[in-house]
Amino acid sequence: MVIRLILVLSLFLASLSPARADFFIAPSGADANAGTKSKPFATLEGARDTIRAGIARGTGKRKPITIWLRGGDYLRTKAFELTAADSGTAAAPITWRAYQNERVRLLGGRALTGFTPVSDASVLARLDEPARGRVVQLNLRALGIADFGEMKSRGFGRPTVPAHCELFFDHRPMTLARWPNEGEFAKIAGYPAGQKDEHGGQLGGLTGGFFYSGDRPRRWQDTSDLWVHGYWAYDWANSYEQVASLDVEQRLVKTTPPYGHYGFRKDQRVYFLNLLEELDQPGEWFLDRKSGVLYFWPPAIKNPPAGTYAPVETLLSLLDQPLLKLTEVSHVTFRGLALEATRGNAIEINGGAGNRIAGCLIRNVGDSGVVIAGGTGHGVVSCDVCDAGDGGVSLTGGDRQTLTPGGHFVENCHFQRLGRWSKCYVPAVAMTGVGLRASHNLIHDHPHCAILYWGNDHVMEFNEIHHIALETGDVGAIYTGRDYTFRGNQVRHNFIHHTGGVGMGSMGVYMDDCVSGTEVFGNVFYKVHWAMFIGGGRDHRVENNLFVECDPAVRADGRGLDKSPVWHNMVDDTMRKRLAEVPLPLYRQRYPEMKSLDRYYGPPAGPALTGEAFKGVPPDDNAIVRNVCAGKWLEAGWNASAGILRLESNLTNAAPSLVSLPNDQSRATDFELKKDSPAWTLGFLRIPVERIGLHEDELRRGLKRWSEAGKP
Repeated sequence: MVIRLILVLSLFLASLSPARADFFIAPSGADANAGTKSKPFATLEGARDTIRAGIARGTGKRKPITIWLRGGDYLRTKAFELTAADSGTAAAPITWRAYQNERVRLLGGRALTGFTPVSDASVLARLDEPARGRVVQLNLRALGIADFGEMKSRGFGRPTVPAHCELFFDHRPMTLARWPNEGEFAKIAGYPAGQKDEHGGQLGGLTGGFFYSGDRPRRWQDTSDLWVHGYWAYDWANSYEQVASLDVEQRLVKTTPPYGHYGFRKDQRVYFLNLLEELDQPGEWFLDRKSGVLYFWPPAIKNPPAGTYAPVETLLSLLDQPLLKLTEVSHVTFRGLALEATRGNAIEINGGAGNRIAGCLIRNVGDSGVVIAGGTGHGVVSCDVCDAGDGGVSLTGGDRQTLTPGGHFVENCHFQRLGRWSKCYVPAVAMTGVGLRASHNLIHDHPHCAILYWGNDHVMEFNEIHHIALETGDVGAIYTGRDYTFRGNQVRHNFIHHTGGVGMGSMGVYMDDCVSGTEVFGNVFYKVHWAMFIGGGRDHRVENNLFVECDPAVRADGRGLDKSPVWHNMVDDTMRKRLAEVPLPLYRQRYPEMKSLDRYYGPPAGPALTGEAFKGVPPDDNAIVRNVCAGKWLEAGWNASAGILRLESNLTNAAPSLVSLPNDQSRATDFELKKDSPAWTLGFLRIPVERIGLHEDELRRGLKRWSEAGKP
């Protein structure tokens, strides 16, 4: 041990003379090595401990340190943790990065080999005829794998928990055997007893269960670990619930606590999962947790190597912790790595300042890609994040009591196929607090909202968002709601197109439940249902946007005036409480428009308007200015009319002003106005469409190293 400490100290002191220090790690190395290129460390912990000891004993001026990771897999059985003692400085940062163009992966799972055909007659009898001979099996317990994680209730309103183990094949997640198959749903056929919902409709009680149609469940032999996923009452509130009982005679399903959400509504969508009998198509799998045998129908692979069953990787996620965990760490960068197959979040950053996740590939994780909580100035830059169970990047920072910005940002990142499990309110980018930014990102193929924000002074700019809300409804590509104090937010120069949605569909920018004071400037909306939606709020400024083939471009309502209990209580109770949660003198100084609420609630120093004196809050002072619309323009209803909006210098029926008519392959750069368009005389400013979306940089070029090993 003494010799080791002497080596560490001498190595670190010797490295003070050059302009920077370099250390190396390789899967073939040893932590007893000196960490040089020829004698690398074997583990990240080995490098961390050496550098930490050197920093603690070092004298003189700090300098940048780079830890180079040589190509290969670094298997993680616990989180790699850094603390404040592992920090760099602004002038001397510490960087952990892949060496040159080598593929470096932090891996929370185990590659599986040795699958064999199913021969057990009792198992084959439970499979559909087409699956027999195609489903293979592997005994995980015989491989020493016994911790499979637990399936738990998750989804809307549920706490984040590590996922159960998952199977990935050819770098894509496989489907836990389900009925109906992926992309299809069964419908709630009814319920034993009804009740009124908050809007006066009918719901079934959660404890009473729900009825289904048909006799497919009669063939299920073992329902002891059966789960059901549903959008129980609304298309924006899903959850997974364990089945407590399945009565095939009554076709009645009851679930265990915590049950679903709100109640059971007839014809809402559900599916059942975790059933051997439903392993009936390629890409599905099932784990018999009692025996430890995994059953799998592998998808076909084009041109597989001769004589092999699995020409590509089959991977089981095992780690229930983040791959990287930084606590009160500052000025540290992780660059050019792939992070994969944890059942939790890939990266967690708590506190600290100035850290970067740069040029990384994050895929196939059970929860979210990157979760940043507190601290200042952290950034996720030029990363690809795909196939996460929950969201992409979550940023929490800044202080709403002082309106001090947090400075976190997500820039030039590509997000796709997120929300595999939780579905609702698990966006590609979530921002909570003050002064956060999402810019130049590409977000698509998502079940719910793309960007979700709460708080103040956030900036969402130059993002391209398309094909979102693929499984949900009543949702926006960019969404916030239900707080008069969320002010100073800017949505500018984004390209939002081809949004999905079931039921009520989806919106482009969704200002829900009377949220107020957002600037929406210079965006391009194409084929979006309710492109700009003002749901009862105030003081929004919708300016200089281009709307093409939307339905309509702008929609507004006055729900804050509705006398029904659910809406009256929202503005009379919820919104009052949220006004009381912030220092109003500071907010009224920063956002003077908030003073207009005095007309409805009473001034802060005076008596509050309550009871019969409180009539609700109208959607006043919304300015719709210098927009261009080709297609349906404006709708207003539900206690609002077009006359309540300030409409100035808008150009409608503007299809002749477009340089070219767009189509489904159009890019942001195709949305230009002719030089002789009347929009210019109205003061319309050109939208910098060429700056929207991803841009090529050194970090994004580095991500191409993974294309040969499976594209994200």
